[in-house]
Amino acid sequence: MIYFDNAATTQPYAEVLHTYQEVATKIFGNPSSLHNLGSKSTRILEASRKQIAELLGKTADEIFFTSGGTESDNWAIKGVAFEKARYGKHIIVSDIEHPAVKESAKWLSTQGFEVSFAPVDEKGFVDLEKLAELLRSDTTLVSVMAVNNEIGSIQPIQKISELLADKPTISFHVDAVQAIGKIPVSDFLTERVDLASFSGHKFHAVRGVGFLYKKAGKKLAPLLTGGGQEKDLRSTTENVAGIASMAKALRLTLDKEEVANIKIAKMRQIIREELLKHGDITVFSGNENFAPNILAFGIKGVRGEVVVHAFEEHEIYISTTSACSSKSGKAAGTLISMGVPTPSAQTAVRISLDDDNDMSQVEQFLTVFRQIYEKTKKVR
Repeated sequence: MIYFDNAATTQPYAEVLHTYQEVATKIFGNPSSLHNLGSKSTRILEASRKQIAELLGKTADEIFFTSGGTESDNWAIKGVAFEKARYGKHIIVSDIEHPAVKESAKWLSTQGFEVSFAPVDEKGFVDLEKLAELLRSDTTLVSVMAVNNEIGSIQPIQKISELLADKPTISFHVDAVQAIGKIPVSDFLTERVDLASFSGHKFHAVRGVGFLYKKAGKKLAPLLTGGGQEKDLRSTTENVAGIASMAKALRLTLDKEEVANIKIAKMRQIIREELLKHGDITVFSGNENFAPNILAFGIKGVRGEVVVHAFEEHEIYISTTSACSSKSGKAAGTLISMGVPTPSAQTAVRISLDDDNDMSQVEQFLTVFRQIYEKTKKVR
């Protein structure tokens, strides 16, 4: 079995699962309880918060635990919008955001807010000049992802930070779900970034746990109210075992990030060069300023889901360009925003690599690719 769908989810590290089991078995008290079991859970919770903060170069009071990237994105977008509504109701998100951001923004447009979508160029990068033109006196939020989940384009977060440097009333949110462990933290978590979303299962933690970075002093309306957890900003009993194991996963991921990404980038380049040798292949992911792990391509005239299943017959697992929307059968939203014609966008599939993959798997993938390419000759 060859798993090339790591942008959808990663396999939890063995050490992470061990931590989860240990905490879930031995430290199962509710952190809100006053007794000793509750106190032990609180200590684990806060130790995990501190570890995550230190790994990101931030402080513990800036880390808020969630159920994952979707909740973190929803909270950031809606939380800022409602918190700042009295100052303005205009928000800007890029046109290639994950549905967790884009659909949240669209929902806000039904609640009296005005949403502008910042366009991207033909390579999948946010157009800075057009983004600047969208800024208004009543703009309260700009949200741009760090790494695009469909083609892997690394967005110009540093330059956007500079653009917003003299606009302190605008909150800047970054969806960092696909960025952590793939590009340096300093590249996307700049001093100007006010909020950033993270999801544990993208970096070898278990599913159902994530966190939101919120810069100290910035205000955010809660989405969940009730028990007052997470400083009364996110009420629900904390998933202590998931949080503790996520902290370990983040440490393991960042410890080997530099070495791992050299290996991953080399595998990606070999695949990319082989794909480009074939005339009826479109490679949608570029080389410069692209994440080392994501590569999107299409076989002319062959829908993406057909290619996915063709590889699956050989126990090779890839995806159409977004796991969250792959079952809908829609063309990749990022490609459409880039100006790619719909028929071409519908052919797109995504390979997403990890340090767990190796060159023997790459060779097997390319062997199967050549077989599939030959079989689709008539269609092409």
